Amino acid sequence: MQCPKCQGQSSKVIDSRPAEEGQSIRRRRECLECGFRFNTHERIEQSPLLVVKRDGTREEFNRDKLMRGIVRSAEKRPIAVEQMNELVNQVEESIRDDADQEIETSRIGEYVMPLLMELDEVAYIRFASVYREFQSRESFMKELESMADKHGSQIEEGQDQDEPNH
Repeated sequence: MQCPKCQGQSSKVIDSRPAEEGQSIRRRRECLECGFRFNTHERIEQSPLLVVKRDGTREEFNRDKLMRGIVRSAEKRPIAVEQMNELVNQVEESIRDDADQEIETSRIGEYVMPLLMELDEVAYIRFASVYREFQSRESFMKELESMADKHGSQIEEGQDQDEPNH
């Protein structure tokens, strides 16, 4: 395992423990060349899953890319990294359960959005605005209204559903 600090090729495992509900192993390592300590994750190698992009090209499913999209949506929101990791795990598990060898990007977004809405509505709207490629204010407002209908709340500027009306 290559050291992220000095790029040395020799390291030793200091500690191992199950992670992600037993789906992976977290290893604490120490570089034998510079003494730097770092973590690695080991997981079962899955058969490749191809993602069919909007332009018809295919690329291998990349959970890091999915995580980056969720992190961008959740910037400055009260969502812990552990919650985002769990969301990515749930999405990947759902995809692998439902898809054979290929899945369209639009279906990946459909797995993410309900889970993200449960975590944080603002992060959901940010994700949906990129995923759905809103072309107008009207289509954006339609999504907000749809979200409000699903939650049985009214969207009023400056008033949160949980706040009392003054």
